Amino acid sequence: MSKNHKIAGIGEILWDMFPDGSRLGGAPVNFASHCHQLGCEAYPVSVVGRDRVGVKTRERLGQLNMSDKYVFDSMDLPTGRVLVLLDSEGKPSYEILEEVAWDDLVFTPELCELSTSLDAACFGTLAQRSPRTRRAIHKFLEVMPARSLRIYDVNLRQPFFSKELVENSLKVANVLKLSDEELPVLAEYFQLEGAIVDQLKALRSQFGLSHVAYTRGGDGSLIVSAGQVDECAGVPVTLVDTVGAGDSFTAALTFGLLNQWPLDEVNLYANQVASFVCSQKGATPRIPSRLVREMVQH
Repeated sequence: MSKNHKIAGIGEILWDMFPDGSRLGGAPVNFASHCHQLGCEAYPVSVVGRDRVGVKTRERLGQLNMSDKYVFDSMDLPTGRVLVLLDSEGKPSYEILEEVAWDDLVFTPELCELSTSLDAACFGTLAQRSPRTRRAIHKFLEVMPARSLRIYDVNLRQPFFSKELVENSLKVANVLKLSDEELPVLAEYFQLEGAIVDQLKALRSQFGLSHVAYTRGGDGSLIVSAGQVDECAGVPVTLVDTVGAGDSFTAALTFGLLNQWPLDEVNLYANQVASFVCSQKGATPRIPSRLVREMVQH
């Protein structure tokens, strides 16, 4: 019997302003969108402004067949925007505007009701730049069921992170996803030494994590669990851009873990989904049916 796992992406919702136009983005929204496409009941949790861009955000979520039930309105702040530049390899750089609506998330009774019903939630570092949103995210995670996955997708964005912020996030997570660009930062913060796999094992042990997933772009990924390490080579693809690829990896990782797949199957699937996203324009392309797997109930 199939089961729709209930998942949330909590944090920033924004518009990525590319040279050729704007697209809805923000890691939590991208994550929720990919989870929704993979067959989950998925919700973005964030705040938009009472402005034209906020209206456009809700319209776009509707086009993606996603609920905006937990996307709240800020009375005073505008909807978030990020200026995006792509280099010759398709890798993005960002200018993230401050004092925007997603800095104004408050933990409400509606969010309490949602969080207590979730199988998984994903959060990152950027949205925690605001003390108010940071408190809301941590309260949201705190009241989730103990069995649920609390996935910290590091997503470091200058200058909005610190050792304290990362450490406190790791303490409330039970799954960590980070990239080859982010591991050196955490290695410095937490005095991690040795080979990459040793550093990942140390992070898993130090913070009591069930899994640590380490991505390295086209070179694939490593996933470390309590008694296993799985390495997956990259899936060859014609690169268009990498925006949203990490979020799609996290979504597929979450899907596989919730379905209790073998670790090598989880890792391969996450790479397959992320590679497809890299072959398309934008963060949330339509995932083809060949990559949509059936959920199982255990």
